[in-house]
Amino acid sequence: MEEKVLKRKKNGMMVLLLSLIIYAAAIAGTVIGGIMVERGENPALLIIGIILLCVTWLFWPGLKVLKPQEALVLTLFGKYIGTLKEPGFYFVNPFCTAVNPAAKTKLNQSGDVNNGILAKNTTEVEMPTKKISLKIMTLNNNRQKINDCLGNPVEIGIAVTWRITDTAKAVFNVDNYKEFLSLQCDSALRNIVRLYPYDVAPNVDTTGDGIADEGSLRGSSETVATRIRDEIQVRVNEAGIEVVEARITYLAYAPEIAAVMLQRQQASAIIDARKMIVDGAVGMVEMALERLSENQVVTLDEERKAAMVSNLLVVLCGNHDAQPIVNSGSLY
Repeated sequence: MEEKVLKRKKNGMMVLLLSLIIYAAAIAGTVIGGIMVERGENPALLIIGIILLCVTWLFWPGLKVLKPQEALVLTLFGKYIGTLKEPGFYFVNPFCTAVNPAAKTKLNQSGDVNNGILAKNTTEVEMPTKKISLKIMTLNNNRQKINDCLGNPVEIGIAVTWRITDTAKAVFNVDNYKEFLSLQCDSALRNIVRLYPYDVAPNVDTTGDGIADEGSLRGSSETVATRIRDEIQVRVNEAGIEVVEARITYLAYAPEIAAVMLQRQQASAIIDARKMIVDGAVGMVEMALERLSENQVVTLDEERKAAMVSNLLVVLCGNHDAQPIVNSGSLY
């Protein structure tokens, strides 16, 4: 199915004014014709007035108003005749029907949701429209629980910005282009997330080149989002949809393992901190021994050096403040 853009003259206002003039004339003719019939004169004017009253309103369903970034897909007795895209006031065949299979579909996206809740002090209800929006829309898909490449369950949500580029494909190639996009987002997200670990892990190939890399959902969010966008685009080309961008909006371990993974992260942080403390303590001990030897402050044998090193490491690496003990006796 290929899109056919209709280049019609924007003569809707002219047809509207003309039909109103004819309708007013028909009313006047009907009234005058009724008076003439009562007088026994020819009823032709009354008959013409009644016919015009019954026919003139048929022009009004053919009046179509389009705002910027809106389109109208028209069919005539089941046949696709074209799409109106330019903003303006049009008059088309009154028997043409506008088609938008997703008019009543409400997803968690910009432009067409109110969460099903209306304000208490209002009775306003927005009627579904057959017009198709050509604006950039944002689909905030529901969070999903997916196993990463290591088998850990993670919860992830994405926001996809998209727009319709081919109205004919969007209307006729798929049953409902909004639901189709949402389902393809879910499927593409699962396919990409299962290739990555949540955090950097050894011996994991995320690019498919056979070489281990440091890709992860947490650390390579831009790369992951780009791959998700490309995956979705391949799937929705047939629906005439362009995926502008995909972004990860939520990422966390699933609740059942979140506490364990938090402990793991805490343990890793403690180990890293301890390594830094030990490295610094060893450097300080080496410096102390070198300074004592250079300045010949005291001469220590290997046993005394070992005891001094042990004491300094205990003091420098301990979690509590040292409690000094003053030795007033001899070293030997």
